[in-house]
Amino acid sequence: MQLRQMLPSDHPELITLFKETPGATLRDADSYAATQLYLERNPNLNFVVEDKKNIIACVMCGHDGRRGYLQHLIVKPEYRKLGLGEKLFRECVCNLARIGIEKTHIFVFKDNGIANSFWQSKGWQLRQDVNLYSFVSSDNINA
Repeated sequence: MQLRQMLPSDHPELITLFKETPGATLRDADSYAATQLYLERNPNLNFVVEDKKNIIACVMCGHDGRRGYLQHLIVKPEYRKLGLGEKLFRECVCNLARIGIEKTHIFVFKDNGIANSFWQSKGWQLRQDVNLYSFVSSDNINA
């Protein structure tokens, strides 16, 4: 198994991985064009793990200059419990620290029990002191 930088050409395989993973949600923001821009804006922060040239895990990571944000940390079910999820997020957190970002957030759906258990088991703190609000500036409900 090999960890490497995510490439725009990985997009079709990533979309398949997202669709096959319970709890993962796809939005229009996961389009090829949006993903390519995201990777350009966030170099050295997005990774995949391959096994025999097939992507079996991934993480997307970005930042706003102050805080890091993880998205789409996914490991195929048959490859879970091997430390791949932790390896991926630690790679992101270490690379964020290299550019001076010491705090990272991840948004997890409340009903995604597997993901919530994972993050809590890794020492991430569930925030009770903030509310998340979203605003869509178009008529696109899947923005």
